[in-house]
Amino acid sequence: MPKHTPAAVSPAQKLQLGAAMAIAGVLYVTHSLLRFSNFESRGYDLGIFDQAVRQYSMFKAPIVPIKGVDFNLLGDHFHPILALLAPLYWIWNDPRMLGIALALLLVSTAIPVYLFTRPRFGHLGALLTASAMLLWWPFQAIVNWEFHEVAFGVPIMAWIIFAFDRSRYWLVVGLSASLLLVREDMGITILAVGIVMLFHQQWAKAALLAVVGLGGYVLVTSYLIPLFSPAGEFTYWQYTALGASAGAAIYFMLTHPFSAIAILFNHQLKVALWLLSFLPLALLPLASPYVILGAPLLLSRLFNDRLNTWAPVYQYDAIMAPILILSAVHVLGKLINRYGWNKAKLIAPAWLLAFSLVGTLFFHSVFPLGRTLTAANWAPGTLVSAKERAVDMIPDGVCVEAADTLVPHLSTRTYVGMMGDIGTDLSSWMVIDFNEQELGGWDPLSPPQALRRAHALGFKQVAPIDDGILVLHREIPVDPACTNYLKS
Repeated sequence: MPKHTPAAVSPAQKLQLGAAMAIAGVLYVTHSLLRFSNFESRGYDLGIFDQAVRQYSMFKAPIVPIKGVDFNLLGDHFHPILALLAPLYWIWNDPRMLGIALALLLVSTAIPVYLFTRPRFGHLGALLTASAMLLWWPFQAIVNWEFHEVAFGVPIMAWIIFAFDRSRYWLVVGLSASLLLVREDMGITILAVGIVMLFHQQWAKAALLAVVGLGGYVLVTSYLIPLFSPAGEFTYWQYTALGASAGAAIYFMLTHPFSAIAILFNHQLKVALWLLSFLPLALLPLASPYVILGAPLLLSRLFNDRLNTWAPVYQYDAIMAPILILSAVHVLGKLINRYGWNKAKLIAPAWLLAFSLVGTLFFHSVFPLGRTLTAANWAPGTLVSAKERAVDMIPDGVCVEAADTLVPHLSTRTYVGMMGDIGTDLSSWMVIDFNEQELGGWDPLSPPQALRRAHALGFKQVAPIDDGILVLHREIPVDPACTNYLKS
């Protein structure tokens, strides 16, 4: 912790930080807009959040046809904080607005990162650290994923660490409580905040956070989510390697700790995630108590049954970025004070920024914004024109089933869902993309499966197949659910 109050940030220093944030924000938004124009955006997840926020903007419940008929998204995950985005849709009613919102949330994280780092590394070191985080691979991953509710947690976690550092413990408590509005599993993260509070000898506040975290998690998963869920229950238990329930998982971890630890490293993607998370930071975060804040987030991914939660290309890592970087700064700052390694104040953040720049320019699978910086995605793909023609054939106010990449282009004016996910009676239009192996959704259909289903429901082809894009229609009355969905 800094031993003195740092000097005020000068106007010139604020301008430099603002410039770094602005450059990152422009890059994020540009990449997001290019993905949309190239039909790389998908119903999962951009379309889902777009439908939810649009419903909030019309003062309606977040019914999301992409997830199913009359599917209330609060019965999937609990993230009422999304309602804060509703006013943005009064300005521009478009899924691309979420890319702008995401950029604002991410770049705002640079402020607490800079303020935490500045007393330890000075202005230039703090500026380089904040810039490196803005270009760090977890931020690039969530931008490439287009939007996710965890974006709200990214700046909140950075401000929590800043508040700890300045001994503003009630601010820590308030910020932590707000995490319950971000996602139901943040209750366990609040418990982790309580553990860190113990390091600061704030016993009562630690106990309060434990009650808020565990109580909030139980309340949300046992009552609120089942209240909104079509299934009437919380259905996201995906840790069967540990046990069939939370209680069984805790028992397994207590009685077989080494077996539980082995699960964290039993796949090459898990090993890659560990290496990318900690090796560029020289393992320094592991020596800071602040790393505890990220433990529930990281471990819940690695214990998860789903392989796609292990890869370092998804949105989940974004909230880990400020935790790990600030943990590394915390430890390195102490080492600098103890051993006089003053050159490390610039060398360490410069290395971090250089790592991000090299990755961005040459390793686009993990640093996808490099595709925008190197102009790899500036030219429209070969299928863009065909997809645009298909979207133009769909009338307003109808129910339509569409392939994943077409969904965000239809959500502003239709009741759109994935193939087979809005029942058999609502849709009067379909768009099948035969260039894809599967058409998206939780249990995706292949194009041939979708076509057989379409024929069985009486759909007819309305135009010659266009670069693998097929539009179908059936003559049925337009259901009021279709026409009323986008009416305020």
